[in-house]
Amino acid sequence: MIDTAEALAGYADALRAGSGPVAVDAERASGYRYGQRAYLVQLRRAGAGTGLVDPVPLGDLSAVQDAIGGEEWVLHAASQDLPCLAEVGMVPARIFDTELAARLAGLPRVGLGAVVESLLGYSLQKGHSAADWSTRPLPEEWLVYAALDVEVLVDLRDALAAILEEQGKTEWARQEFAAVLAAGPPPPRQDPWRRTSGVHGLRNRRQLGMLRSLWQARDDLARRRDVAPGRVLPDSAMVSAVQADPQTEAALLELPVFRGRANRKLVGTWFGALTRGRGLPEDELPPHSRPGDGPPPANRWADRDPAAATRLQAARAALAELSQKHAVPVENVLSPDLVRRLMWAPPEPRDPATIAAALRAGGAREWQVELTGELLTDAATRA
Repeated sequence: MIDTAEALAGYADALRAGSGPVAVDAERASGYRYGQRAYLVQLRRAGAGTGLVDPVPLGDLSAVQDAIGGEEWVLHAASQDLPCLAEVGMVPARIFDTELAARLAGLPRVGLGAVVESLLGYSLQKGHSAADWSTRPLPEEWLVYAALDVEVLVDLRDALAAILEEQGKTEWARQEFAAVLAAGPPPPRQDPWRRTSGVHGLRNRRQLGMLRSLWQARDDLARRRDVAPGRVLPDSAMVSAVQADPQTEAALLELPVFRGRANRKLVGTWFGALTRGRGLPEDELPPHSRPGDGPPPANRWADRDPAAATRLQAARAALAELSQKHAVPVENVLSPDLVRRLMWAPPEPRDPATIAAALRAGGAREWQVELTGELLTDAATRA
């Protein structure tokens, strides 16, 4: 483990003196800690070897950034790791995403282990992907597992690059990788409490207000303790408490989960949150559902707008055929959400120029515009 400034500086010098792309990975503690910070950063470059960097005591890894910032970084499912790497000062200028490349290459399975086994013939050690990486000291076998994730990543990159070149998809991949970098971190979710498992079992706005209040109390506590919210109080317990609507703390303590010692100590917090939600004025209660900014669910189109349903059916059929022809998953050929928006409200006039402009405005890459523009124009003019 590289966990001192001196050791980090030494490894940064080795990275700078190395050659070729840099394999990068990060391990988080999802399900154990609040948020998605990195608890281990793995790097490997020819001439520098593998480095396992502990960002917890170091905090700022700008020494690594200075050493490799302009090089190509090789990551698997880059969008998952880039936000937590940015938090410690690591932001790539160029990437090669092996998971995304495997999708474009038409591989049937795109997980790291499956792609490595398929293209390189190695079987990676399994078993610690869901571990609590905030554990210190990290067990030796976990470090071996973490090192393996970058050990063959550059070899995998080269194998995938060769396949993409053979298939004529190198430029597609370049545009996709650039789009991942340009996207930046995902925006905060609106009304994240609506993602509570079991929320659809609540019947009215009053219950939704109670759940929101309870969710916020749990989230505040989880953030202060740096613990995953589900470990503070399970979603199922929150929904059950709202449905039971206990009128006293004693009644709340009769419910499963709340009987445990930890939640007995917090009964005032949980009951207070339920009481606040129950007492909200009518105009402060959340609506049954958050208004969407897009078209309605596709299964309602036939009733609400039969012409739009016809357009969508034609677009989906054409894209499915295109997906099969180029061996690219249909969702990578073009965003399904963008297809729905375009077919629900096509631009006027419905010609190739306006369709192409709408695709670009919706985030489609140039290769996608060129590949799908004509067939989507045809679908848009069906009805």
